[in-house]
Amino acid sequence: MTAETIEGDGKTAPLPFLTSQKPLAEAYDTALLDLDGVVYRGAEAVPHAAEALRDAQNFGMRRAYVTNNASRTPETVAEHLNELGVPATPAEVVTSAQAAARMAHACVGDGGRVLVIGGDGLMAAVRELNMKPVASADDLPDIVVQGYSPDLGWKDLAEATYAVRRGLPWIATNTDTTVPTSRGIAPGNGTLVAAVQAASGKIPQVAGKPELPLHRESILRSGATRPLIVGDRLDTDIEGAVRGDTDSLLVFTGVTTARDLLAAPADRRPSYIAEDLRGLLTSHVAPTRDGVNFVSARWTAAVVSEQVVLHGHGDKMDALRVMCAAVWDYGGKVDAEDALAQLA
Repeated sequence: MTAETIEGDGKTAPLPFLTSQKPLAEAYDTALLDLDGVVYRGAEAVPHAAEALRDAQNFGMRRAYVTNNASRTPETVAEHLNELGVPATPAEVVTSAQAAARMAHACVGDGGRVLVIGGDGLMAAVRELNMKPVASADDLPDIVVQGYSPDLGWKDLAEATYAVRRGLPWIATNTDTTVPTSRGIAPGNGTLVAAVQAASGKIPQVAGKPELPLHRESILRSGATRPLIVGDRLDTDIEGAVRGDTDSLLVFTGVTTARDLLAAPADRRPSYIAEDLRGLLTSHVAPTRDGVNFVSARWTAAVVSEQVVLHGHGDKMDALRVMCAAVWDYGGKVDAEDALAQLA
């Protein structure tokens, strides 16, 4: 994708998005919420997030805060959320460490010895399922579980490599290549996992998004029967929702832009979109087709001579919906710059 064009996948698609006549907080029983970029950004809550989540609860919607970050315990995450004014209990927090520990337990059972390469969150998750954490490949581990911690060093990666090269099963909590810090972007767990992979020649099983173990852990711990995945990332949150055959809401308070969404392949397209978590409190109407045009509220869009033509006024999310419908249906390279400028 360049600044001038958006490259499709060359395939036509059915009408995108779903219609919910009820507010999403009433139509779905549990929101499976990503954290960074959805609920908070660094040390601050996302605007409207806390109020929207409280109002969603009034509709009957439960919460599960679902994170690929394996370094912190649920207690620490819940404490941070409450400090930001976001309602949360430790039981509402689900981490990739917990999902990875569940996978490890399926392999080694109670009393299994787990070489833990990670932080407090991973250590606590292993102990929660009655397994024994060990710190060295010489401690006769049965399995290796690796998660992010800012304190990991060469010696930790070496211990993991020794054990993995001996043929032990290896689980990574997630493979996010970067992690945001107060000073900027830094290497994430995926970068550290890649180091062990390069040294061992092995490939780990992965627990976190977009893989399904964390999705299953979230359903198990929340008791959701009609969940809605809420996220800001196409490559983890929304792709994970598609893989799990679960409806999803994409919010634009994190990393994804309108341009990113227009270019999204079929396996990274959300069911609903909203500017922020207030989208949980409203109904949503999918675009309809009228000849070559796609229509939503007061907006229409079509692709004409590889150019996205957008007309109308009103809510910008309605405009983006019809643009996505037109671009995804067309399936080829388009110029959407003029149409995107109308959303600025």
